[in-house]
Amino acid sequence: MPDGANRAGHWVLTLVCTDRPGIVHAVSGAIVDAGGNITESQQFASLDTGMFFMRLQVEAATDRETFQAKLAPVTDRYGMTWTLDVVGRPLRTLVLVSKAGHCLADLLFRQRAGQLRVDLPLVLSNHPDLAGLAEFYGVGFEAHSVVSPEQKLAFERRIIETIDEHDIELVVLARYMQVLSPELCERLQGRIINIHHSFLPGFKGANPYRQAHARGVKLIGATAHFVTGELDEGPIIEQNVVRVDHSRTPAELMAIGQDEESRTLTQAVTWFAEHRVLLDGQRTIIFR
Repeated sequence: MPDGANRAGHWVLTLVCTDRPGIVHAVSGAIVDAGGNITESQQFASLDTGMFFMRLQVEAATDRETFQAKLAPVTDRYGMTWTLDVVGRPLRTLVLVSKAGHCLADLLFRQRAGQLRVDLPLVLSNHPDLAGLAEFYGVGFEAHSVVSPEQKLAFERRIIETIDEHDIELVVLARYMQVLSPELCERLQGRIINIHHSFLPGFKGANPYRQAHARGVKLIGATAHFVTGELDEGPIIEQNVVRVDHSRTPAELMAIGQDEESRTLTQAVTWFAEHRVLLDGQRTIIFR
């Protein structure tokens, strides 16, 4: 479908601005003026930051340029940061992996099943282990060694090349076990998502599930968050947890944890692809 075309006439609109009176009235009026009908509307005013957030789905038999022209006076008046997109358009997504395949497998399966609205042109990895999985789903795969600083720099250049080549809108670290440079994190700010188990920072390094078993943990979970220059400290998008007990072996704890990682990451990517995730400083607003 050409850019700007929308045969279904169904749009998703997100708005962020400083909170002040009259925003909802002004936005609604612009939508009516564009011949639109609001089919879904969610809003939130942050008392902490004084910002206003809104997500709407609108049926309007108009093209993007006309709709934008109707919205422009309102977005200009309130100094809004805003996006307008077609509901359900697959988001162009790049996935980075290492050796663990559970998160990638879940993303690929749900994308093929039509449950996850993303377009996955390529998987990049620092190991060749998951090439067969990507091939099974008909997705391109490249493996590049990342051992030396020079190789790491070359890999990050390949990431940037892929982003430019495929017009990538989201980068997903599906258990990619390398730390990205601060420069790349800054370049991709607000559009790169990571997943990790809930044991950080308590159980670091190799075999965190064995460490958790030795300590008798009672909760296992996962956190999906935006990537920033601060390791594993970006704004949180989604978290899940499962209760366990002393009867679980380390292998069973790992299986439970991997299920939570897959579920949590896929949910975060789903919300992002549907324009349901908005940033409010160091936290996120999620319009479910």
